[in-house]
Amino acid sequence: MINNNNIILIGMPGCGKSTVGVVLAKAMGYRFLDSDLVIQEKEGRLLCDIIEQEGLENFEKIENRINASITVSRTVIATGGSVIYGKEAMRHFKGIGAVVYIQLPCEEIEHRLGDLTQRGVAIKQGQTLRELYDERVPLYEKYADIIVPVKQMTISETALYIKSQVQELFDNMETDDLKNG
Repeated sequence: MINNNNIILIGMPGCGKSTVGVVLAKAMGYRFLDSDLVIQEKEGRLLCDIIEQEGLENFEKIENRINASITVSRTVIATGGSVIYGKEAMRHFKGIGAVVYIQLPCEEIEHRLGDLTQRGVAIKQGQTLRELYDERVPLYEKYADIIVPVKQMTISETALYIKSQVQELFDNMETDDLKNG
């Protein structure tokens, strides 16, 4: 059962999690939280500096630990693209809200992203964006309660679509909870 009615946005860097998240939070009357900013605040460093100083594996451990400790209610949470590598974080997020995968084709993500290292993208040395995309998509799909194909949608259309899908999901869960006593 989903508690707290949070909405957790997952997806590749550049897919619009933060941008859509702010609009969605306003439309829902929810708070907005960017988990990458929480990580930077708690670590006192930029994501790209954490990755550079700690290495990718240790960054993912830090990301997992901090995400797994986020306790909020009625909040839209935009996560970093690598959140899906953290099993504890994803188990936690599945328990506190609906996980929404913002799905965008790799070509569109490539077009939107500039320098990956400056964005703090968790990518292995020598790995291409396409390889990273192919590695992550099955994990996004595995954890998602809702998949949103945003290719032809505006930011507002995406936020309204997510709102309707999440409300339906929450309504169905409440109905199931009542039936199951």
